[in-house]
Amino acid sequence: MLVAHSNAGLFVPAVRAALPHPVAASVFVDAALPARGGTTPVAGPELLDFLRPLAVDGVLPRWTDWWDEADVSPMFADAVIRRTIVEEQPRLPLSYYEQSIPVPPGWDDHPCAYVLFGPPYEHQAAEARTRGWRVAHLPGEHLHQTVDPAATAELITSLTDFTDLTEMTEGS
Repeated sequence: MLVAHSNAGLFVPAVRAALPHPVAASVFVDAALPARGGTTPVAGPELLDFLRPLAVDGVLPRWTDWWDEADVSPMFADAVIRRTIVEEQPRLPLSYYEQSIPVPPGWDDHPCAYVLFGPPYEHQAAEARTRGWRVAHLPGEHLHQTVDPAATAELITSLTDFTDLTEMTEGS
């Protein structure tokens, strides 16, 4: 099983194609979705317009430094978790966001599901529904898996056993 969060969702098709064994399911957790085929840009024009002025010598600051404190702080359960995540963040080159990722044909011929924490990923959750994937909503911020890991793991597990999700998806 592949479980991808955030921008890592774009790489699920490439990772799956590179694995020497079959993937039983893929779960996208508050994640960007790869194209159905062809290539997927890592960032759209609006995000690139936002990121380009932030780059110094072609390198971006840590992603938590891109946003206002009021937007970033609610994502963290406490100061210890925040410090750990902030210290582990790489500073990526702008060129990372300017690339497109190849999407192998048939990458989604296995069960896929989507976990939505909240904005701004509602559009991706809606797209997952149009693809016929199971979608469940666990209200929280983008890093909710660090706030409530047990509930997040339970939801991912329930999505991958492909049982009825009627109760979990109501209102999402």
